[in-house]
Amino acid sequence: MTLQRIAILGAESTGKSTLAPALAARYDTLWVPEYLREFVETRQRVPHEEDQFGIARTQRAREDAMAASSDARRFLFCDTTPLMTAVYSRIYWGRVPPELLALEAEHDYALTLVAGLDLPWVPDGLQRESEAVRQQVHECLLAVLRERGIPFTLVEGDLPRRMRQVEALLG
Repeated sequence: MTLQRIAILGAESTGKSTLAPALAARYDTLWVPEYLREFVETRQRVPHEEDQFGIARTQRAREDAMAASSDARRFLFCDTTPLMTAVYSRIYWGRVPPELLALEAEHDYALTLVAGLDLPWVPDGLQRESEAVRQQVHECLLAVLRERGIPFTLVEGDLPRRMRQVEALLG
């Protein structure tokens, strides 16, 4: 059976990093953590525009490495993708560099999930800015997905409800 990559996208503080490992545990497979979180923690700063392509490239490389692992079974849950990095480039710098656009165009996932805004916004140091920015990112993400014709499922509710929503989609 071919490994299916599942993209879990969403603005900050929407539960992606809680949902991804829970789904991986449920399906006895792997998940790919969000590299941006590691970037911010290790460098103690938010990314600059020139960091965006490297962040997206590292995210995709880690995803490819996990997909090649024998521990990846049936599904690989990806806590963000280069498409999300490109969304942030649109928000913060008003443009997406060509090399990042090329990575964004490789959005080839079996299923794209978008985490809803119904969870409370929680500040998280450098990585989270405000509830207003979270709303802006969410709206930009939905617009990009629609413009690109990428089907997606909005997942909402607490973790058990989100799990049930995804389980209904994956079987």
